[in-house]
Order: sequence, then structure tokens, then C-alpha cells
Amino acid sequence: MSTNLIFNNTETAFRLKTDSELERAYFLFKMIANEPLVRIGAAATRFALNIHLPVEGLIRSTVFDHFCGGINEEDCLPTVDSLYEVGISSVLDYSVEGKETDQQFDATLEKVIELTKFAQHKDAMPFSVFKPTGLGRFKIWEKVSANENLSASEEKEWQRIRQRYDEVCQVAHDCSISLLIDGEESWMQDAADQLCEEMMEKYNREAPIVFNTLQCYRWDRLDYVKEAHKRAKAGGYKLGFKVVRGAYMEKENERAQDKGYPTPICESKQATDALFNEVMQYVLDNLQDISLFLGTHNENSTYLAMEIIDAKGLMKNDSRIWFGQLYGMSDHISFNLAEEGFNVAKYIPFGPVKDVMPYLIRRAEENTSVAGQTSRELSLLKREKERRGI
Repeated sequence: MSTNLIFNNTETAFRLKTDSELERAYFLFKMIANEPLVRIGAAATRFALNIHLPVEGLIRSTVFDHFCGGINEEDCLPTVDSLYEVGISSVLDYSVEGKETDQQFDATLEKVIELTKFAQHKDAMPFSVFKPTGLGRFKIWEKVSANENLSASEEKEWQRIRQRYDEVCQVAHDCSISLLIDGEESWMQDAADQLCEEMMEKYNREAPIVFNTLQCYRWDRLDYVKEAHKRAKAGGYKLGFKVVRGAYMEKENERAQDKGYPTPICESKQATDALFNEVMQYVLDNLQDISLFLGTHNENSTYLAMEIIDAKGLMKNDSRIWFGQLYGMSDHISFNLAEEGFNVAKYIPFGPVKDVMPYLIRRAEENTSVAGQTSRELSLLKREKERRGI
């Protein structure tokens, strides 16, 4: 099958879905395509959970089971194993957001360490992952990014964040598991970038253990990559980058407008796409120093990456290049890439239903704002239903 057609292969894309799971996916994306319905559903779900209505079973059997692997890592294993049988690896993502206390941050640290050690014994799980604000308060990240003076207690808090980073990176290094550190809002990201580079300098001497995330809807990210590359070459360490388009666009633009500074976001979707492709090209041109985890649901960028890999004469399964998509989305990309022999990983969120709901609501809201994403999912699901005669 020619490259420009592989993502249309729905038989491969949905090979693991039963007929009932296919029907559920079609129903969910029909719901997500309706923006007012998503808003109402999100508000109703938050309300129902906050007043402890017995809705977890309903959530679990619909949106949760489609987008999440389970409530704990053991719960995720059947999904991890079935994906690996068709050549797709897994990144288990403990998707609990919005915590505020040291006790909660230490608990998240222990969970990430536990998952990293768990991955060490599973060939299907070459990565571990965490969010910077999973290990420390957003306000501290924000103050450090703005170069504001910290109080004595805040300085201690910042040092605890650094210690948590160091601890989890050390475990990842010892387990030979690559560690993906997610990107967040621009006004806390400078501190996260700086701390991530410190960890790279310490732990990426022989191999890229620590990966930072580049959100390419930010117009400054190509310049940042080039400067980070210079620092890495001077310091004698490897870089790892997860390259994505980004997840906080509306929030970024609103804050910039409210506070009267230029938006850090590219002026258009086309500009974001162009920058994403430039960053991807730069990393693929410098694989001797930088490894790539390409987190994208965009078919054109994925085809371009495949063409560059082919033009450079690289192996499809070159260990320095991975493609990644979210569980429950873009199976036409993930499964067909894996069928072609590329390195592919699914991000699989998990956690207690109530704790994971902020993530799921954000995911649904993002889908409504990505032009064409939901309609593409629907058209492929419809085609596979017709192929199966259901």
C-alpha cells in the first residue's frame, strides 16, 4: 500500500475493537463533535461527581473506558499486552491533575517511580511520564519562571521539587527507561525547561533518558531547540524531545490579552503546522545528538516524517525515533504506522475515575476545538462499520 493511503486502512486501524467497542467509539465522537453538548456534559459531570451522585459506573463504561486504560496499572495490563501483540508500545500516564500539597506531590512521585520500575520488566513499556505540576505547585514554577524572589519557605519548596525530579530521573536512568516530561503553560515553562536541561546534563550522558516536551504552537520553540542543542553539545550530553502542537492555546491567548503582553502562540493554525514541521525536521537532521518522540494526530506531519526518514535512509524502527498518539484517538495513524514497522507508542491515561475526570474533560474540550479531528475519526469509524456490515 502506498504511503499516501496507509491511514485510510480502517481494517488495520480498528483491528482490536469489537463491534460493540466500535459502536461506542462512534457514539462518543458523535457526542464530542457537538460543542454545546460537551460544555453541558462537562459541567454536569463535575457537578455529579462533586455531590457524589453514583455516576462513576456510567462514566467508566463510556468515556473512561474509551480514553483510559483502567483505574490502576494492573488494570491496564490487558490493554498494554494486546497493543504490544500488534507492535504498539504503551506509555502509562497517571493522569491525576490539580494537586496542591507536598503529601500529594510525594504520592505522585512514588507512583511515577513505581510505574518506572514496573516498566523496566515490560518490553511493551519503554517510557515513563509525568507532568511538572505533578511534582510541585504551579505557583512555585510560575515564580521561578518569572525570576521572582522566593520566600524562605518557597525556596525550600522549590528545592523539594528539584529533589523529586532528581529522584525520578535517577530511577529512570537505573532502569534504562526513557522519561517523558510533559509541557504545560508558558508562564511556568521556563523553570520546567531549565530544570529538565539540568537533568539531561546529569542523566543523558550515554543515552537520552530524560525527554522534555516542545509545544510547537509557541512561536519561540525552534529557537529554543537550537539554543538547547548548543548547550548540550558544549556540555557533552544528549537531548530528548517530545514534539507536540500544544494543549493550552485558548488559555494562553486569554492570559496574554488580559495581562497585555504579546501572545506566545503562533498567529494561525498554518503557522503552528509549519513550525511543528520545522522543529521535527531540525531534530531528524540532528539525530546524533537528539532523540525524537513525535506526539501528533496530524496525518500530514506524520507522512512528512515518514518521507524524511525514508529520504535519509534511516531504518523505520530507528531507536531514536518514536511516534505517539493518545489512547482512544487516531488509531488509523498508530496501528497503520506499527503495521509498517515504525516505533509507535500509545499514551494510556489511568487513575481513579473521579481523579482522572479533569483530564478527560480537557481532552473532550480540546477535541471540539481541533478542526477536522473529530470528523475524521467519525468518517473512519463509519467506514469500518460499513466494512463490517454493522
